[in-house]
Amino acid sequence: MIDLKKFEVWFITGSQHLYGEETLKLVAEHSQQIATGMDASGKIPVRIVYKPIVKSTEEIYETLMEANRAENCIGIITWMHTFSPAKMWIRGLSILQKPMLHLHTQFNRDIPWSSIDMDFMNLNQSAHGDREFGFIVSRMRKNRKVVVGHWQDNEVLAQIDAWTRAAAGWYDWQGAKFARFGDNMRFVAVTEGDKVEAELKFGYAVNTYGVGDLVAVINAVSDEAIDALVTEYEATYSMDAALRKGGEKHSSVYEAARIEIGLRTFLETGGFKGFTDTFEDLHGMVQLPGIAAQRLMEAGYGFAGEGDWKTAALVRAFKVMGSGLKGGNAFMEDYTYHFDPDNNLVLGSHMLEIDSSLANGKIALEVHPLGIGGKADPARLVFNVAGGPALNASIIDMGNRFRLLINEVEAVEPQNELPNLPVARVLWKPLPDMKTGCAAWIYAGGAHHTAYSQNLTAEHLQDFADMAGLEFLRIGKDTRLDQFRNEIRWNEAAFK
Repeated sequence: MIDLKKFEVWFITGSQHLYGEETLKLVAEHSQQIATGMDASGKIPVRIVYKPIVKSTEEIYETLMEANRAENCIGIITWMHTFSPAKMWIRGLSILQKPMLHLHTQFNRDIPWSSIDMDFMNLNQSAHGDREFGFIVSRMRKNRKVVVGHWQDNEVLAQIDAWTRAAAGWYDWQGAKFARFGDNMRFVAVTEGDKVEAELKFGYAVNTYGVGDLVAVINAVSDEAIDALVTEYEATYSMDAALRKGGEKHSSVYEAARIEIGLRTFLETGGFKGFTDTFEDLHGMVQLPGIAAQRLMEAGYGFAGEGDWKTAALVRAFKVMGSGLKGGNAFMEDYTYHFDPDNNLVLGSHMLEIDSSLANGKIALEVHPLGIGGKADPARLVFNVAGGPALNASIIDMGNRFRLLINEVEAVEPQNELPNLPVARVLWKPLPDMKTGCAAWIYAGGAHHTAYSQNLTAEHLQDFADMAGLEFLRIGKDTRLDQFRNEIRWNEAAFK
């Protein structure tokens, strides 16, 4: 599991020297209590770290510069306990490179009606101190999330939780490397994209590595390592006797284990956080990686098929953002439809590579012909995916910008047996309904490949899009097609 507790968000409180030492001492005490309380709440996955209050242009600049330099700092939370003249913040905000959340709160929840006096009023000025700060952030056109409410309120903590998860995913992209084994599938448009612009915009690098280089690592895997992994397969998954050691189809499982070990070694040695491959370029590989891709995704790597590096990177970000939450995140594809008027459904799947972290119930290791690519029969994990709220997300290169598109869906439990479909699969109903959801997705140019999440929400992805400077479009229960199409038109104008 990806450990989010190694990350820090700094809690930075603004004030000024005008109020005197006694008031500033209380500001610092209150600020420290809030930071410590949120850190100890158990409702935020990263560390919330108190930083000394800032009272001048110089203190603000030095603190924000230090946040930029701090290796484990993934963002800052700002709060104005008193009035903090916002011109003091210009120099610091101009160099801030980390995401920012503006918490509009106050130390006390309630007004002390019988004892309130001017000393209390001078100390507790968030109601207008945060407005002053908010103006300068808006004036500087800085992206941030604004959260309003008492710092102990569960809804406030939930909003901060979502933002910190998005910040962790964004931080993980900075300097990340994704490997492409072969090019994208020939003649396919949506899996293409500007990798230079992506590195400028997102901070991660995508480069191609020869399949032959990977095959050399695969071929160097020892028999002992393969035997150990096959033993793990047999202990973990349901398998027919023909696939077990001594069975007539065991060689397929043996080669799949060799590929998994080789792929994992290549990724670990190169420091990669994800990869893509394509069935059109398997030079020297016996079979297309099936179980290897599934298990590597379950271990936290990003993956997408057919050279789709944008989706591979998004799957990795989902893995980080969803770490520790119930449910999984995986590569997905809208495969085929059930157009029953009373029960419209999408069947989501892929040839082989749906992440086993989504599995609900029995997982079977099976070997079947692929029917595409002209290689040996690949091993793969076959399972059903649970029902419940979920979403699909797609990053699309629109030429002058990247667009993050999501469709909230309701996954449903399998309603029929699928004895002749040897792939992992999930059924869902697009929101707000099949016709609107699918039409909106197509109007927005959404890809057929997606990152599928059982534990992230539109709030997580809105926060992530704001950090990345991405156009964000959401298809959900309240979507109306005419309004959605207008939103697309307005965004076209805005991004010109």
